Amino acid sequence: MKYEMLYLIDSSIAEEARDAMIAKFEDLVKSLGGTVVSTDKWGVKKTAYPINYKTDAFYVLMTFEADGSSIKELDRVAGITDGVLRRMITKAI
Repeated sequence: MKYEMLYLIDSSIAEEARDAMIAKFEDLVKSLGGTVVSTDKWGVKKTAYPINYKTDAFYVLMTFEADGSSIKELDRVAGITDGVLRRMITKAI
């Protein structure tokens, strides 16, 4: 199945750390037996409402193919990663 994961990274994190976090999620998908189709870095944008007292975040959209069983693990790891403000995984059409 094809999925999309949109996640918001704290905009105050250094660029090297942000790139390392993006690579970490790509590697996690690969280690769970999936393939990354694309990773779109949207850049820093304003959020609709303050999240942890922050009003902007670095948006990243990752499109990937994986089994449904690996989605739970990806969501768990994203949830406990410092610097990720929000994440959402949806099934792509």
